[in-house]
Amino acid sequence: MTRIQNYIEEHKDRFLQELFGLISIPSISSSSEHKQDMYKAAEYWKQLLLDAGADKAMVMETEGHPVTFGEKIIDPALPTILVYAHMDVMPVDPLHLWNTDPFTPIIKDDKIWARGADDDKGQSFMHAKAFEYMVKTKTLPCNVKFLIEGEEEIGSPNLGKFCTEHKQMLKSDVILVSDTTMISADQPSITTGLRGLSYWQVEVSGPNRDLHSGLYGGAVANPINILCRMIERCTNKNNSIAIPDFYKNVEEVTDEERRLLNKRPFDKEAYKKAIGVDKLFGEMGYTTIERTGIRPSFDVCGIWGGFSGEGAKTVLPSKAYAKLSCRLVPGQDHEEIGKLMEWYLQSIAPKSITVNVEYLHGGQAYVCPIDHPAYKAAEQALTDTFGVQPLPVRSGGSIPIVAAFEAILEVKTILMGFGLESDAIHSPNENFPLYNFYKGIETIPLFYDYFTSKFSK
Repeated sequence: MTRIQNYIEEHKDRFLQELFGLISIPSISSSSEHKQDMYKAAEYWKQLLLDAGADKAMVMETEGHPVTFGEKIIDPALPTILVYAHMDVMPVDPLHLWNTDPFTPIIKDDKIWARGADDDKGQSFMHAKAFEYMVKTKTLPCNVKFLIEGEEEIGSPNLGKFCTEHKQMLKSDVILVSDTTMISADQPSITTGLRGLSYWQVEVSGPNRDLHSGLYGGAVANPINILCRMIERCTNKNNSIAIPDFYKNVEEVTDEERRLLNKRPFDKEAYKKAIGVDKLFGEMGYTTIERTGIRPSFDVCGIWGGFSGEGAKTVLPSKAYAKLSCRLVPGQDHEEIGKLMEWYLQSIAPKSITVNVEYLHGGQAYVCPIDHPAYKAAEQALTDTFGVQPLPVRSGGSIPIVAAFEAILEVKTILMGFGLESDAIHSPNENFPLYNFYKGIETIPLFYDYFTSKFSK
């Protein structure tokens, strides 16, 4: 075994115990009742960094949830890597679909099962332990800073301002993130692009109270019926988005780029089986890989109103609600799309109801070139540990702050994730394979070495 493999084997029980302590904190950023849990997670991260060998670590305030910052500067003349991660997690609903308690992590089938096991506590924890290894063995080749935030799952609404106010403190030569997936444990990949995001909540109001559907049905507009019709008008028969000017600034990908993108291994039948569907769906003229990587999308993330309890209640509801989202691609501005959706829904709303559209959050798309020194460093590091050269891929997901990092901090971000699609992030029974967890710890120090040498040339 290599030196770091020996270190991991010697300390893996402690690693898991410490990780489980972090996972057990229900740091759900979207819920006000977990405000104190966010501070508990921030303090836990502070101690993790100090124990690992950081010169300093501190919990810092934002206008929302706190962030934890830590650093170790061995020589100001050397390159600096800024590690970004998030301590917050998604809600656990529906709880009854979990096989175990989401905040009581367990190991089963060589996987860690819990909320945050992958996204992003498990993946971020790899960086803390890789850093610990480099410090304890005196092999840290460059400076390192850590920025652990508490609002990624709600769109990082306050981190942009924090970065602007602390730009000098966060100064670095590259930002390293593990909050994405790889193709498989046998075929690593590096995420070179992320889709952007716009997210809204829509309220449709009709009568001033819930009405008897027999006495008023057919005479008064039903807000749920109207809302469903409005949502239907957001897409076309070819499954593209029907909102005027929505595609105006989309950066089209060349035929050659599409060809390379589709070289990614993809088993359509296995994909369908894994998610339990008989047929795939999406914008006509594009493959599944293209639909989730280089094309925008529109989705209803939630819809409610009226009576949904057991049995029947003949009611014509006063209000109906929906949460809508669009994934965006390079060229699209999330704020412009936010205003465009509000205008469109207002324009198609009948006079029999009123509509209120609240823009909740969003972020820009991001692309990193594969000839960047940091990409090459990640490519070599993954090749060394997995024995296979990683493929560049574009992710359908969004990490809104990544584009903001480039705009504010003026550095590129490398998305070197170790999760798998099967890890069920944001869903019940989230998990993270121990193999990937340990491989991540093994790979990260190699990235430091290769980036330092490549950047210094």
